[in-house]
Amino acid sequence: MLRWLRGFVLPTAACQDVEPPTRYETLFQKLDRNGDGVVDISELQEGLKSLGIPLGQDAEEKIFTTGDVNKDGKLDFEEFMKYLKDHEKKMKLAFKSLDKNNDGKIEASEIVQSLQILGLTISEQQAELILQSIDADGTMTVDWNEWRDYFLFNPVTDIEEIIRFWKHSTGIDIGDSLTIPDEFTEDEKKSGQWWRQLLAGGVAGAVSRTSTAPLDRLKVMMQVHGSKSAKMNIYGGFQQMVKEGGIRSLWRGNGTNVIKIAPETAVKFWAYEQYKKLLTEEGQKIGTFERFVSGSMAGATAQTFIYPMEVLKTRLAVGKTGQYSGMFDCAKKILKYEGMGAFYKGYVPNLLGIIPYAGIDLAVYELLKSHWLDNFAKDSVNPGVMVLLGCGALSSTCGQLASYPLALVRTRMQAQAMIEKSPQLNMVGLFRRILSKEGLPGLYRGITPNFMKVLPAVGISYVVYENMKQTLGVTQK
Repeated sequence: MLRWLRGFVLPTAACQDVEPPTRYETLFQKLDRNGDGVVDISELQEGLKSLGIPLGQDAEEKIFTTGDVNKDGKLDFEEFMKYLKDHEKKMKLAFKSLDKNNDGKIEASEIVQSLQILGLTISEQQAELILQSIDADGTMTVDWNEWRDYFLFNPVTDIEEIIRFWKHSTGIDIGDSLTIPDEFTEDEKKSGQWWRQLLAGGVAGAVSRTSTAPLDRLKVMMQVHGSKSAKMNIYGGFQQMVKEGGIRSLWRGNGTNVIKIAPETAVKFWAYEQYKKLLTEEGQKIGTFERFVSGSMAGATAQTFIYPMEVLKTRLAVGKTGQYSGMFDCAKKILKYEGMGAFYKGYVPNLLGIIPYAGIDLAVYELLKSHWLDNFAKDSVNPGVMVLLGCGALSSTCGQLASYPLALVRTRMQAQAMIEKSPQLNMVGLFRRILSKEGLPGLYRGITPNFMKVLPAVGISYVVYENMKQTLGVTQK
């Protein structure tokens, strides 16, 4: 793309001697395929494709929407020129923010330094890969002309957006909401894109959780009844559940699991923003450590708010057919026979589980990203959808592996009152009992169905998320 722009639209002499309108006019004529003096969205897409610089539908539509000032569905030359001029100003600011020594060139060390400020740690070797994708003359430095030409049609507005593809995806929901919340730019917040993305993620999570609910219920059954029936396996567990309550019983407790997505997401997002403000100074970019602390505290806040629903989900999943008529009946019976405190049984191990989950999830994600950049990034530093999904699934799985014993103890504490002749033990007492009667494997009972649901949950969540984004008009992140 860059060499085409420098060789045809923006030749070296033109960059020095010709006024910007002439450059813009040459490019406009190339995009105006039918020569009627205006460019519509299909001409823009076809023109960029023919020039070898297709950006993707979301990015092209964003350019068109921003540039079409009079909203007539077409870009005339004045609108086209104004968009590129305004965009160049933003790109100039981004260039200056990277050019730390003000010598008019960006070097690898300056990229490393700038991304560290944004909370993204990369090696100098990785920074050189970024330079290679932009560098047109092979000097391993990028001057303003190279930078402008490379990002001429990229609708991002600052360096922070340029590296945003490494963020965790809102759409990945594996049913365990302990991950660090997503972040949004000021532009997304002002335009309302943030709530559309949260809504898309919520719907994706609901579909994903419903699709994998039988595996989730099996996990809970194996966690709770492990000591009673250590021989329960995946096939036997499904057979037992179907025999007791029919096929529909496989989804018992899923309604509560889906309903709690909305309040948990809302509280976590709000709390994350507040904790970020407390941990960073005005205008300062959040780093990896601050993101981890803010995310963990936001997760703890959200869990505190919705924890009674976690207890209801477990009770419904473990309950027998006819024991509860629904979520409200379950809540009423718990309150009547056990008191208010029962709604927070297992709260301490649940809270403790957030820290290893979020910390390991973030650390593994950064490690996988760094490994990909070092070994597989060639023409582009953008990893693409499949790599991001793989990194997200693996990092979440590692986080689950670390926090699973605490999750198992939490579930047992939530369900203790339902098991006949079961002593009401605290967290430490339960750990001791499990280790003495079942050994170390007892702390990981039910982890197999938990791992089995990761890949389908991620895949379903992503597909639904992308379709919801299109439906809601969410532009590319």
